Amino acid sequence: MAISVQHVVVLLLSTLLIAITFFLFTSDNARFPFPSLSTTDYYTPNPKSPIPHRIVDVSSDRTPQKMKLNTSLEVGELKWDLCKGAESVDYIPCLDNYAAIKQLKSRRHMEHRERHCPEPSPKCLLPLPDNYKPPVPWPKSRDMIWYDNVPHPKLVEYKKEQNWVKKEGEFLVFPGGGTQFKFGVTHYVEFIEKALPSIKWGKNIRVVLDVGCGVASFGGSLLDKDVITMSFAPKDEHEAQIQFALERGIPATLSVIGTQQLTFPSNAFDLIHCARCRVHWDADGGKPLLELNRVLRPGGFFIWSATPVYRDNDRDSRIWNEMVSLTKSICWKVVTKTVDSSGIGLVIYQKPTSESCYNKRSTQDPPLCDKKEANGSWYVPLAKCLSKLPSGNVQSWPELWPKRLVSVKPQSISVKAETLKKDTEKWSASVSDVYLKHLAVNWSTVRNVMDMNAGFGGFAAALINLPLWVMNVVPVDKPDTLSVVYDRGLIGVYHDWCESVNTYPRTYDLLHSSFLLGDLTQRCEIVQVVAEIDRIVRPGGYLVVQDNMETIMKLESILGSLHWSTKIYEDRFLVGRKGFWRPAKPELR
Repeated sequence: MAISVQHVVVLLLSTLLIAITFFLFTSDNARFPFPSLSTTDYYTPNPKSPIPHRIVDVSSDRTPQKMKLNTSLEVGELKWDLCKGAESVDYIPCLDNYAAIKQLKSRRHMEHRERHCPEPSPKCLLPLPDNYKPPVPWPKSRDMIWYDNVPHPKLVEYKKEQNWVKKEGEFLVFPGGGTQFKFGVTHYVEFIEKALPSIKWGKNIRVVLDVGCGVASFGGSLLDKDVITMSFAPKDEHEAQIQFALERGIPATLSVIGTQQLTFPSNAFDLIHCARCRVHWDADGGKPLLELNRVLRPGGFFIWSATPVYRDNDRDSRIWNEMVSLTKSICWKVVTKTVDSSGIGLVIYQKPTSESCYNKRSTQDPPLCDKKEANGSWYVPLAKCLSKLPSGNVQSWPELWPKRLVSVKPQSISVKAETLKKDTEKWSASVSDVYLKHLAVNWSTVRNVMDMNAGFGGFAAALINLPLWVMNVVPVDKPDTLSVVYDRGLIGVYHDWCESVNTYPRTYDLLHSSFLLGDLTQRCEIVQVVAEIDRIVRPGGYLVVQDNMETIMKLESILGSLHWSTKIYEDRFLVGRKGFWRPAKPELR
């Protein structure tokens, strides 16, 4: 039968259309394979969502695509090795740089406990502790954790008479005791409330700093009262105390009052607490106490519970007299001094809200700092001067919690109310519509969160009703917004992401990055940054990135080489999940 020209044209056009469709379909799926539909894949799009989806599932056994970085190395050629040494399982690069520590000329002011970062940053992977398992879920973790995850018996033995921590079978158990908590931490917190009723936990007192925190039982107890505590201690002979705190799900960081400022903004904390924290406040002309004065909010309180407060032997009397002289010189007033039924005592000081007292001092010692302080306290030496109070109405305390989360009165930097309002609304919508509904994150397993580029803390504010906490990091090369974070009743630190973080390995369930990692490639190797992320995140934990596709594809390839599983959503979000894979140990010869 004869075929007309018209039929031939239709046939050719149909064939061409099928070929084009097939080409587009196969080329797209070469780059973005369809997700697995196994029962373990909980990354399921919501059919009712108004946002169109495109989901990418890259399983951990996929061969990474080669991609050029800002180095001579291609991602597809990445080879990972385990860090060497007996202590590598808990390696903290900037605190365990023993070669640099050996070169120190002095350790008098805790220089050996400060940061000494290796160059270049390490790109090896840390081995897991033997028999490591997913952490005990919150809130059970506050009272007990797996011993095998943090197998450090030294503190158990060293503090066994003080009820800090006990080993019971497979678990480390935290009874809530402490050097100053003879009747338990709950009794101690109630003692503070009775000593000064104007301290209303979770209302006017929201953000607390606990100096020399031990295993952070004080901060852990205050969580029940809607108080968030930045607990800190150095990495010292009290083995792994901060690691215990983070494994428990309690906010904590490694730090020391040595020769450099703490990485917090000025006028940040509502209350500072020290229970036998072993800091010599009058050392080096009083620099340690002057640093506390810098970070304490005007009108804020300092609670000091230590033997010089309630004992009168020669040593304690001398320390008390020195403290009286020093606090008077910086215009702190004693609002109460008392002893409870256990024989433990404390004194509560209050920072002034006006500089009038400073000007009335008979001698200007310590002098007022003569230059405007930069809030970015990153490798800034301690100064023997008195921080000036912020300008304006310094007596204006933040709104009571939780209103201060959305109605902030910034004292340290200026931010327009409308700017903050828009930022809050943006993050609230993004978290509720995308992060909680469409990203491959099992939020029920997430407790410890770090926002790598926190801005005004909008991401943390949007998560406030979930049973988790957020360490808000303000990078030192970004606008300084950390004061606003604290004014909102949240916590955070300054950090340079080209260096390692002051935290133990495997301490965070989720790291979040919003348009940070692409910019970092201009300053340091992204492979080093990802190695640090791998160090911090727990097996089973997540990295959630919002960035451009170029950055996302680089990250996808690097994470693939680490055997992380990855998913891409909307060409804008990458979710990586860390597994238990580690490189093989080198064979002994």
